Amino acid sequence: MPRFQLAKALAADTTQKHDFMAAYVRDLPSVIDIDAIREAGVRIGADPLGGAAVDYWGAIGEEHGLNLTVVNPEVDPRWAFMTLDWDGKIRMDCSSPSAMASLRGLMAGDSAPYDIATGNDADADRHGIVTRDGLMNPNHYLAAAIAYLYGGARAQWPADARIGKTLVSSSLIDRVGADLGRPVLEVPVGFKWFVPGLLSGEVGFGGEESAGASFLRRNGGVWTTDKDGILLCLLASEITAVTGASPAVLHRSLVERLGESWYARVDAAASKDEKARLGALAPEQVPATSLAGQPITAKLTAAPGNGAKIGGLKVTTDDAWFAARPSGTEDVYKIYAESFVSESHLGEVQAAAREVVSEALEG
Repeated sequence: MPRFQLAKALAADTTQKHDFMAAYVRDLPSVIDIDAIREAGVRIGADPLGGAAVDYWGAIGEEHGLNLTVVNPEVDPRWAFMTLDWDGKIRMDCSSPSAMASLRGLMAGDSAPYDIATGNDADADRHGIVTRDGLMNPNHYLAAAIAYLYGGARAQWPADARIGKTLVSSSLIDRVGADLGRPVLEVPVGFKWFVPGLLSGEVGFGGEESAGASFLRRNGGVWTTDKDGILLCLLASEITAVTGASPAVLHRSLVERLGESWYARVDAAASKDEKARLGALAPEQVPATSLAGQPITAKLTAAPGNGAKIGGLKVTTDDAWFAARPSGTEDVYKIYAESFVSESHLGEVQAAAREVVSEALEG
């Protein structure tokens, strides 16, 4: 393809300019109840963590008359303003308590200057929600967001719009879905699996445990088929405005009714051969019948929502589950696990997961 000087390209009849930021900012009321946020006077502190959202947040506040402060407008290629992550590295992880330490500090105590504080990663496709109770666990926020949206806030959505979750997301989402009488679509890891449903309206909300999510417009039309961190941050302010309580309070009410869970991800060593065999397992290759003292209810190597291969194994009981997936970059496999019994039981599930996987790989 021939190359052109910028001035010549801009002068060409075929060249058109489009202001992507203005188009996005002006269209936000079609998906978020901006009026409710403004009228309630929700005080918002937004930290773009030096990333792509840095100009967007100021434009959102100005365009819609929100009580919104860009906490840190600095852009620095050294990322010198970042607090170090748990391993001492600089990482713009808006779901990490260490990386979000500055914002958490601002929200500490009764004299916090904001009702809701939010962060985004560098490309703004992930969200971090900080209330006066601290940084919300991504799974907790997903459950609260789903309960709010499907519980009446989006009455114009299709009546059969499903709740989309990845198979390593919290089972609290399944309990929320059952409580609301809404079907849950459980898919493999990867936001791409939500795209057909978001386009058709068959999925109202799609979310990942890694703090990425999106949902339909207020009228039920498609907003985006990718994760939108700004959108989920604004939803936290809408929840606060409409309900008078933070998403953390909403999550606590869900726990009181549906049960508390303990969730974690750990790594286990695995050779390249073991990782390949784990990714190709079939359910009948898993001889285990119990997990951490409970009968196994399902052994999954394909996602129940769409039948797609998960590239690993998920094992469930009535009160717990684990999923094991080989890492694509290291000689380990990742164990995601959750227990609705206790924190110590979670440890038992993680230990049992290693045994179940080892037994299956040796068989």
